[in-house]
Amino acid sequence: MRRNGTNPPVVVITGASAGVGRATARAFASRGARIGLIARGIDRLEATRRDVERSGGTALCLPCDVADARAVDAAAAAVERELGPIDVWVNNAMVSVFSPVVEMTPDEYRRVTEVTYLGYVHGTLAALKRLKPRDRGTIIQVGSALAYRGIPLQSAYCAAKHAIQGFNDSLRAELLHDRSKVRVTSVHLPAMNTPQFRWVKSRLPRKGQPVPPIYQPEIAAEAIVWASEHDRRELLVGWPTIQAVLGNKVLPGVGDWYLARNGIESQMGDEPQDPNQPHNLWEPVPGDRGAHGAFDDRAVDRRWELQLSIHRNAILGGLALAGVLAAGLAWSRSSSS
Repeated sequence: MRRNGTNPPVVVITGASAGVGRATARAFASRGARIGLIARGIDRLEATRRDVERSGGTALCLPCDVADARAVDAAAAAVERELGPIDVWVNNAMVSVFSPVVEMTPDEYRRVTEVTYLGYVHGTLAALKRLKPRDRGTIIQVGSALAYRGIPLQSAYCAAKHAIQGFNDSLRAELLHDRSKVRVTSVHLPAMNTPQFRWVKSRLPRKGQPVPPIYQPEIAAEAIVWASEHDRRELLVGWPTIQAVLGNKVLPGVGDWYLARNGIESQMGDEPQDPNQPHNLWEPVPGDRGAHGAFDDRAVDRRWELQLSIHRNAILGGLALAGVLAAGLAWSRSSSS
């Protein structure tokens, strides 16, 4: 986290009022951060602000739809006017539709793209406008294992996450060319226990669920804060994320086959889906849902997996050294026999 002098860092989080964004706001607040909270739901923004203040931070509520580029830029200007120069920008806002491709509508694809992909672009442009002239700061793109491996029933969301990857690659190369000290890092998450599964638009016959194993949002928040303080191109959180990324690179056809057999049922629970359930595709669902979803009894707290990702270079280096020592010992024994 690159601080502005000796002052607490100024952080902007999109999608800040629930789920991973809510947990991330609390995590930064515990470090005394001043935080611009961007989301559509005013009730949840105010609840998040109270969370931040209880945790030791300062918050500015910024009701905003990230699909509106001008509104995002205006929110960034308000943060700098009220809280100070931005140090960290976290793009996290998303919407989705659970539906087979053949039942999706063009408007639904457009809306998911405008929020889940273009929302990241708009946030990045607003951040760069302020960070690049100062030649410092960090932009964090909250990604997913689904940025590498598309799954059935979530085509719009998967496509948006894939698009962010291409956008990031282009941006990183340009920043390197310009010798800029602004960093862009991606934090890719596994299935998270967030409220989205109870307000996402869905055509499934049964209520949707994250594909197990399910992780608590505080693990994601810990990863995002760590990424703000360290120079890492990507951080893969959780063993399922690592499996998805490596598996799709090595044997993508096997992934197609596996998901065709298991990828649909694994995304549905036992309860029937209410076709009239309010959803947040076009407008926020009223009320405060907090950071956690409905899966606390099944969610895991595998922080050791995050630590493996964080310390991967040291671990790989240790394994390589152990291999060299073992080979040397074997050679020594064979030479003396």
